[in-house]
Amino acid sequence: MQNQTSPLILTFGVADPVGATGIQADLATFSSMGCHGLSVITSILISDTARIEDTQQIDADWVADQARVLLEDMPVAAFKVGAVGSIESVSVIAEIISDYPEVPLILDPFLSAMPDQGQDSEDLLTAIRELLIPQTTVMLLSAVELSRLAETWREPSTEDMLSVDAMRVIELGCEYLLVTGTPGATMEVSNTLFDETGVLRQDSWPRISGSFNGAGSTLSAAIAAMLANGLDVPEAVSEAQEFTLAAVSAAQRLGMGKLVPDRYFWAREEGLEPFPEDGDAGSA
Repeated sequence: MQNQTSPLILTFGVADPVGATGIQADLATFSSMGCHGLSVITSILISDTARIEDTQQIDADWVADQARVLLEDMPVAAFKVGAVGSIESVSVIAEIISDYPEVPLILDPFLSAMPDQGQDSEDLLTAIRELLIPQTTVMLLSAVELSRLAETWREPSTEDMLSVDAMRVIELGCEYLLVTGTPGATMEVSNTLFDETGVLRQDSWPRISGSFNGAGSTLSAAIAAMLANGLDVPEAVSEAQEFTLAAVSAAQRLGMGKLVPDRYFWAREEGLEPFPEDGDAGSA
């Protein structure tokens, strides 16, 4: 008799030697939340806890082959797409995901520590906008990243364009957009979830002092895990934020640079459940 398997999630992203972000961070988060992670590497980083020194892109054909072999063998409950190093890789990933329209896609394409590539970066964002966003269930962007993406369809502006830009992303075909770091109280962090109706929910909690590497990756991976576990999007986003807050609160200083979220915080403290209960971190 076949044993029941954990939900499978296929993640596309960078290989980070530190394990703070990218594939390694995703796999740790999936495992901590009761899922099994499958991975397709889009690029390899040379990095430490302070900075990314360099990157090596993986050929797009290799990206496609990694994914196709896995998907021919195993059914997945969710896709996550993180930083993708080339337009060619965006194209092959979009083509692969289009074959599985019933599987939710969580898109978190920015890795803020990656070096800017000038016009190549703009072209990459345009490819993501045209090929991946229309297939996305939940997209994760910081307020700064949203503004940068918006400049692929409008001129830079000094006005507050956050809500307008967010609704433009929804109009492009994205079902839900979670914008992190939205305006709020000085000592609070606020995230805002948008859908076709506008603002669906806003969550706020006290700001945690320190400089962190991997909080965003943890949040998007946790959303993917919650969707794979069968939650609807608003509840998945709420649970994922609670998990991320707990992981960041327990962050570890592994080296001389930034702190790294502890995705196994619950295993190191007696009496904690694997999934934080609603309300532990305070939701608005």
